[in-house]
Amino acid sequence: MLSRLEPSVGKLLISEPFLMDPNFKRSVVLITEHQDEGTVGFILNQRSALVLSDLIPELDKADFPVYIGGPVGTDTVHFMHRCYDKLNDGEEIAKGVYWGGNFEALKILISNGFIQPGEIKFFIGYSGWGVEQLKDELKENTWIVSDTYQADVVFSNDEEDLWREVIINLGPKYAHVSNFPSNPNLN
Repeated sequence: MLSRLEPSVGKLLISEPFLMDPNFKRSVVLITEHQDEGTVGFILNQRSALVLSDLIPELDKADFPVYIGGPVGTDTVHFMHRCYDKLNDGEEIAKGVYWGGNFEALKILISNGFIQPGEIKFFIGYSGWGVEQLKDELKENTWIVSDTYQADVVFSNDEEDLWREVIINLGPKYAHVSNFPSNPNLN
């Protein structure tokens, strides 16, 4: 097995370089729940064509990018933030990274210009795994589990290079993987 760490809240799931599932190809997922019933996370590097005002019209000037959190519950909106001092709400899932909070208070803060795009990330949908599903995928080397990252990774808007960056941060044992072509047939 490639991954030596067990999945848990606040860790990253990094897809193997040749994963062809279009939902998770070259994905970096932040785990927000990991329980006996299953695992929930959000893909950090799949930006959609939407901005927040497309989803919430009363925030007509909110041009915050919206990311595709995963293929489950695509009719739901979720958010991660690092502005607990402003929102005073949310569950800390990693150092300086909070999941959710009072959405009505957040809308007021956004409307008044108190929240900046680098402080928050919005998602439509989420990624979910059943009880044994993630264990099986880890055994098949579909994912590498990592706790080697800074909060800036979560809020990065460089979705093109995020997967590569987190692979390199794993150290020399994995760094060469970052140069693998996305489609091995084109090599």
